[in-house]
Amino acid sequence: MTGDVPPDFPGGRREHPEVMRQQNEEFSVLVVATLSSFITPFMGSSVNIALPAIARAFSMDAVLLGWVSTSYLIASAVFLLPLGRAADILGRKRIFMGGILVFTLMCLCIPLAWNTWIFLLLRVIQGLGGAMIFSTSMAILTEVTRPDRRGRAIGITVAAVYGGLTMGPFVGGFLTDRFGWRSIFFLCSILGAAALLTAQRCIREDRRGRTSGRLDLFGSMVYSLSLVSLMIGFSILPAFRGFAVMSAGIIALGAFILWERNHPFPVLDMKLLCSNRVFAYSNAAAFIHYGATFSISFLLSLYLQYIRGMSPSQTGLILLTQPAAMTVLSPLAGRLSDRIEPRIMASSGMALTAFGLAALSFLGEHTAPGTILVCLSVIGIGFSLFSSPNTNAVMSSVPKSDYGVASGVISTMRMTGQSFSMGVVLVLFSLLIGRSTITPQTGEAFMSAFRLGFLFFCILCIPGIFASLARGDVRGGEAG
Repeated sequence: MTGDVPPDFPGGRREHPEVMRQQNEEFSVLVVATLSSFITPFMGSSVNIALPAIARAFSMDAVLLGWVSTSYLIASAVFLLPLGRAADILGRKRIFMGGILVFTLMCLCIPLAWNTWIFLLLRVIQGLGGAMIFSTSMAILTEVTRPDRRGRAIGITVAAVYGGLTMGPFVGGFLTDRFGWRSIFFLCSILGAAALLTAQRCIREDRRGRTSGRLDLFGSMVYSLSLVSLMIGFSILPAFRGFAVMSAGIIALGAFILWERNHPFPVLDMKLLCSNRVFAYSNAAAFIHYGATFSISFLLSLYLQYIRGMSPSQTGLILLTQPAAMTVLSPLAGRLSDRIEPRIMASSGMALTAFGLAALSFLGEHTAPGTILVCLSVIGIGFSLFSSPNTNAVMSSVPKSDYGVASGVISTMRMTGQSFSMGVVLVLFSLLIGRSTITPQTGEAFMSAFRLGFLFFCILCIPGIFASLARGDVRGGEAG
């Protein structure tokens, strides 16, 4: 069959019926994966623009405002890995569709929250739905896509992620100005319903899901406990209880590793990390890169609105620069990763990201908007060169039976990296601003946290560049 397979998705010359069936299935799943990949980042970037409005609605101080994003991220990170294994056992379609349903329902419920704690609780539940989507979408796509076209397909879905990030600031700013922050969640519920209907029609039941074994419930609980403890403990540093909670998380993580090494059906096969160099280093690079970049839109949204006095719409127009560059370049980067070693492209991308972050650390109260646009463009180019090739390397380094776990692991690295990024911001806010709202009186303290944050994230990229280079070559040895 390999000699007759057209090089592109449906629309090329007609071939054997089985070839056409495979192409149509690839295209249908790609449509669903693209739509689901668009919704969650669209919501996240829209909510970042609406943060000042949400803070006013619930009288949130600077630290609580950080939890608007962090609560969602922690919940997603905690459930990603167990759900990835559950999807391999129970079927990826049912987990995927359940995730879209939960996510959509929470988009309807969050605007009805009557206080801060109900709002954050609903965000946690929404994070569970996000985990169900993240842990399965890439596995479903990778399973039906030929290895020689996998980079292109991944590049398209990554472009959809960045398309959501691009549209989010602009649409979120417009909706917040005209209709209030609640309208963002109502719009996302409509998009979620469309994704659910499309998935029901386009995704077939799993053909090669892991049918044997059982889910390690005890290991899943210990893993979740360790991750929650580590991230919550880090977010409340430097308080003593922060160190205590982090210590409990480290102990639980050690217990999880020991338990998994001897379990017949582990949540995470330690051989993937211990003996698969490409898998281990690629995931480490993903954690570092997302840890260094996620807080960019959060910090800049507050900077542009609180310090520079811009409206949500004006802020959105500036912040769409980075994801716009990522949207345009990601498909090209994904296609190139089918031909060029991912470690070369990803390492170059992370180096560009570090340069852009360093430049952001020098922003002041009167920096020209053009300077900000240039910084965001550089980071956008770096991000697109990193993300698609790195994901391609991860998914190409494991056999089909472990696609669900591999998808769960790289999504976990993304979500824990993002949570770490927000944790750094929360620590800086706690140290420099305290339990105060962000006002002109606290503007100097905010700018100190702003600059220190970007300087730290720039330095964080340096070991990430070496981790990306150290993974080794993957061309010619694809496991898919």
